[in-house]
Amino acid sequence: MTGFGSGANDDFAVEIRSLNHRFIDIAVKMPPYMSQHEIPLRNLLRERFQRGRFDVSVSARSTDVRRLKIDRNLARNLYSALKDLQNEFSLPGTVGIETLTAYREILMEEEPEYNVDALYAAFREAVTNLEAMRVREGKLLEEEMRSRVFSLNEMDKQIKLRAPDQISRWREKFTERLSLIVGAGGIDDNRVLQEAAIVAEKLDISEEISRIENHIKQFTEVLGSGNAVGKKLDFLLQEISREVNTLTCKSGDYSISSLAVDMKTEIEKMREQVQNIQ
Repeated sequence: MTGFGSGANDDFAVEIRSLNHRFIDIAVKMPPYMSQHEIPLRNLLRERFQRGRFDVSVSARSTDVRRLKIDRNLARNLYSALKDLQNEFSLPGTVGIETLTAYREILMEEEPEYNVDALYAAFREAVTNLEAMRVREGKLLEEEMRSRVFSLNEMDKQIKLRAPDQISRWREKFTERLSLIVGAGGIDDNRVLQEAAIVAEKLDISEEISRIENHIKQFTEVLGSGNAVGKKLDFLLQEISREVNTLTCKSGDYSISSLAVDMKTEIEKMREQVQNIQ
């Protein structure tokens, strides 16, 4: 689910942006000298969220100039090695400060001191604000999902009402076509009934309709449970989609097929929205 949260104090400023994602994916950008806190900060996010792409930015507000220090042991060893080399090969010249500072390895940047408690305080504030924003968006999303699932349920009811008619219409059409082939006097009603029974079984979509009804009921219950429901809803929509596909293949009625296509469209929209739900 998309969202934004920030937190700040005298020492740090933290910003967290979240985007839709099927799983949880966290990217942290912070000063290198604070890298030991990256995993604990990631874990704090995982405790509060189960899905989403999170981009975390941590910046220090301190304007202190970072100081350099000399690695004296390295400088001492380097000077000694150069002097030994000079003596061994009778090389002219002197080993001075310019020679040593040419080796950047002896210069080190001091890690600045910082308030660890202030870092975590700013981070927790950002997480809390992000969560509040996601909750507000989640309520709006829930209302829209309920509207769509109501529409889906209404289309399923219409299919249920029309399903019995397709069997009788098929029997009439089958009888008419058979009459044209063998003549009106040569029709065996028992044979027609047998063939009609076989096709009726193939055209029977009552089980698919029943399963769709049950999945929609489960979907509504899970949506209102208030728990981490995103993956469950996604699974139920997959099941509904599977039943609608089967129903479409079995149905020979144009009006039912048309409703099934509308259901597929609605399901795809819902599946896109479910990715936003934790």
